Amino acid sequence: MTTVKKPADLPTELLHHIDGKDVPSVDGATFPVADPVTDTEYGTVAAGGPADIDNAVAAARKAFEEGPWPRMSDRERAKVLNRIADAIESRADRLAELETFDTGLPVTQAKGQAHRAAENFRYFADVIVAQHEDAYLVGDKQVNYAIRQPAGVAGLITPWNTPFMLETWKLAPSLASGCTVVLKPAEWSPLSASLLPGIMAEAGVPDGVFNLVHGIGESAGAALVAHPDVPRLSFTGESGTGQIIMRTAAENLKEVSMELGGKSPCVVFADADFDKAVDAAVFGVFSLNGERCTASSRVLVQREIYDAFVEALAARASAVRVGLPSDPATEVGALIHPEHYARVLEYVEIGKKEARLVAGGSRPDHLDSGNFLSPTVFADVAPDARVFQEEIFGPVVCVTPFDTEEEAVALANATKYGLAGYVWTSDLKRGHRVARAVQSGMVWINSHNVRDLRTPFGGIKASGVGREGGAHSIDFYSDLRAVHVAVGDLTPPRFGVARP
Repeated sequence: MTTVKKPADLPTELLHHIDGKDVPSVDGATFPVADPVTDTEYGTVAAGGPADIDNAVAAARKAFEEGPWPRMSDRERAKVLNRIADAIESRADRLAELETFDTGLPVTQAKGQAHRAAENFRYFADVIVAQHEDAYLVGDKQVNYAIRQPAGVAGLITPWNTPFMLETWKLAPSLASGCTVVLKPAEWSPLSASLLPGIMAEAGVPDGVFNLVHGIGESAGAALVAHPDVPRLSFTGESGTGQIIMRTAAENLKEVSMELGGKSPCVVFADADFDKAVDAAVFGVFSLNGERCTASSRVLVQREIYDAFVEALAARASAVRVGLPSDPATEVGALIHPEHYARVLEYVEIGKKEARLVAGGSRPDHLDSGNFLSPTVFADVAPDARVFQEEIFGPVVCVTPFDTEEEAVALANATKYGLAGYVWTSDLKRGHRVARAVQSGMVWINSHNVRDLRTPFGGIKASGVGREGGAHSIDFYSDLRAVHVAVGDLTPPRFGVARP
């Protein structure tokens, strides 16, 4: 029987954090949470509902309207953001321990997420100090200038994969902009969010600025989306949920930013650096247990090298180390939850009927329990196959051949998704052509998923609405207003005056 070592001092009761206090749900409701290695419950989580969201939004709105946070200078807020980053870094080992236990993410990859989380705050601290707006001189009569003000209460709904890092991805720019926030973490991975109240308090964030409400999406999440006092809503998750959010947010004309599903292509031309392309394909779909929105889950390979590439990819997938998430040698850990595990296994069975299985496809022999799946590779996948079209969100990859550049682009664009794309070729002119032709919000040429925080992140088609990252995030959490000032003799037209 597969066993797991619990972290020391593991919280067994996770509460909401509203207006600086840890509180249970108004109605006392809770739900259980389990670790993904043994599927054993380790504690309970407060199950938030509309009343809890009301309380959190009220606290956030009061802090916004009456508190110091939106009225601080950019430099003052930047100092607090840097203290938040310091507090995250001081808890890096604890954060990785909790994240690994709660999500099944390999511990070495969880440690990297802690660093990125701190960097999110440091980056936006720099952004707000350096930002400026434009002013325009209209002849010698008028000056027009723009002012930027925080939008108000921001609702943040985050996913269960790499939860802490993705929470900070939204928290950092929203707080930097001067907004107050209500965070609704994913119900399957709530543990690392329990560190945030202590981090915020240590950094000097005023009460009411940061609020956290746990709960099920259909209850707590839906109430946050529908709340009329939350003018900004940022969501990362599944595309179907994004459609529901869009419909609900429309009732209050709420601005939304949503990063949704993906089925990202990795296009490998015959002239590519073969070994690097294999490395990128393996890393792109099997890192983070394959539970990543930008996973290169469709590998499109030019026919001249197709057979050799399939053979190499299958061999590497078979050698990927699947094991306990807490083991530093592990490269693929346990999938997040039994429901998700069952969904991924269902796709594996579908793939066995649609394509040729060349690696994986079952539980590893050395792990007799838990949500473990060997890295799985399907070859000769037709573009109308479900495993080609639908997001699986696990360590499963489809490989499909192509002959021409035009066919490669057509295959890359042959899904409803458009989040990321990867192109491998030694012909940079072709690389640029294909990058422009691939319908996705982001494309990497001869590179894996390396992204500067200044660049826009987001998708097109069913992969999202809006962009986050860099100045795009600050724009989303801010209201831009124009002020027009007469500085010369600017006489308005005179209506209703008798003319000579």
